Amino acid sequence: MSVEQVVFLVLAVVAVGAAVGVVTSKNIFYSALLLIACLFTVAGFFVLLEATFLAAVQVLIYVGAIAVLIIFAVMLTERMMGKTARAWNEQWWIALLVVICLAAVMVQVVITANWQLSDGAVPTDAVSALGQTLLTTYVLPFEVASVLLLMALIGAIIIAREEPQEEK
Repeated sequence: MSVEQVVFLVLAVVAVGAAVGVVTSKNIFYSALLLIACLFTVAGFFVLLEATFLAAVQVLIYVGAIAVLIIFAVMLTERMMGKTARAWNEQWWIALLVVICLAAVMVQVVITANWQLSDGAVPTDAVSALGQTLLTTYVLPFEVASVLLLMALIGAIIIAREEPQEEK
C-alpha cells in the first residue's frame, strides 16, 4: 500500500466521521466545528489530486469564510446557544430511509461505472496562468467583488455591535 493510499484512507475516515458527526450532534456549535473538519479533509483530497489551487480555495472560501460565518451566526443567535433549543426531529426515520436509498444508488453507480484513467500530465503553471488572467482580463470584476465583500463585512460588524433596544 502506497503513502497516497494510506493518506487517502485516513482522510476518508476523518471526512466520513466528521460528516456523520455534523448530522448527529445535538449541539449546533459542535456541528459547525465538525463541518470545518470535514471541509478541511476535502481540501486534503484536492491536494492528493494535485489540484493545489482548488485546495487553497477550499480552505480560504469554505473553511475560512462560510464555516466561520455559520459559527458567528450560531453564536449571535441566543436561542440556538441556549439550553432551551430543541435538537430532535421526530421524522428521523424518513431521513434514514432516504439515506439508505441514496447509498444504495451510489454503491450501484460505483460498481457499474466504467472508470477511465487519464494519462495526461498535470499542468505545472495552471495557478500562475489563472492569477495572470484574474489580474489582467478580469481585474474589474475581481475588484468589485472585493469591495462588495468588504461592505458585507462592515455591515456584519455594525449589526453585531448594536446594543439591544430596551422596551419602555
